[in-house]
Amino acid sequence: MEKIIPFTTNDLARITNHRSGEIKFGEKMIIVPKDTDTIAFLKTSEAKYVLFGIPEDIGIRANFGRPGAASAWDSAIKSIANIQHNRFCKGNQLIVLGQLDVTTEMKDVEHLDFNDIDDRAKLSQLVAQIDKDVSHIIFNIVKLGKTPIIIGGGHNNSYGNIKGSALAKGKPVNAINFDAHSDFRILEGRHSGNGFSYAFEEGFLRKYFIFGLHENYTSKSVLDIIKKIEDRVRYNTYDSINIRKEKEFNQEMEHALEFINDDFYGIEIDLDAIPNIACSAMTLSGFSVEQLRQFVSFFAKYKNATYLHICEGAPDLGEDKNNHLIGKLIGYLVTDFIKSNQQIV
Repeated sequence: MEKIIPFTTNDLARITNHRSGEIKFGEKMIIVPKDTDTIAFLKTSEAKYVLFGIPEDIGIRANFGRPGAASAWDSAIKSIANIQHNRFCKGNQLIVLGQLDVTTEMKDVEHLDFNDIDDRAKLSQLVAQIDKDVSHIIFNIVKLGKTPIIIGGGHNNSYGNIKGSALAKGKPVNAINFDAHSDFRILEGRHSGNGFSYAFEEGFLRKYFIFGLHENYTSKSVLDIIKKIEDRVRYNTYDSINIRKEKEFNQEMEHALEFINDDFYGIEIDLDAIPNIACSAMTLSGFSVEQLRQFVSFFAKYKNATYLHICEGAPDLGEDKNNHLIGKLIGYLVTDFIKSNQQIV
């Protein structure tokens, strides 16, 4: 866990807005004490959920996307710290581990051009290095029986989440991905568009369901690949559910659950599936925030739910006066997950 920059008591105090007569998450969330072994502390803590951030957008750059997702962790933790601690959800259920130290890597990419072949190779190499760090952290959290909640960063980190969970469980795991894109692109060097295809190829991902693909932005080659392996990879489309009304949202969640719930699974959320959310690939058409929250709540309530990953939000790409809204949305999703996961069926 040496690659984690620990979150401290002072960090929490700095971002928590104290108010008389109120108790905020920031006053109750658990921090790993200074000079304490992280693994030993997590092992003995009664809190089930471990929150950590990955403040990078290197995988997005390598996938020809707009940088900005590195700022999501800072926005999210500020919002989460100021959620009300009450009978509906309690801050002391959450251990704030800290953030992955990607300082050097982010400096290394400042002057790299993804249109340059050599630079793209360097970007992919940096993503592969981050993969190792993420999978190591996830492995340790899951192995201890805890549930990671990961705030990205790019969707490239799905690979580390899946690999770390699979290694901890001793077998491949499943994944459900709420996303406008498949992120099942060819194995051309690591980036944010092929985390699932790499995890699948390397044997860490057993079954994969993509929920809400946008038909206009899914290539024929990806659809052809999925068709050949539909016993292990399936999808539905946003267009068929919300536009043509051929399928119904709640029924589609049930169908997806039937496919993945035969084993441990990760819940992957790409915020580019929601209209007008600042991210590397913004959309004007997509599922509502309420549908996303229902999705998280639905899949969190089963015992096989292993982790939650929320990625691609980019406050730096939003309006200056409202760039806190990405963090607020992430805060809703985190608490929706915790509330539902406590009522496991």
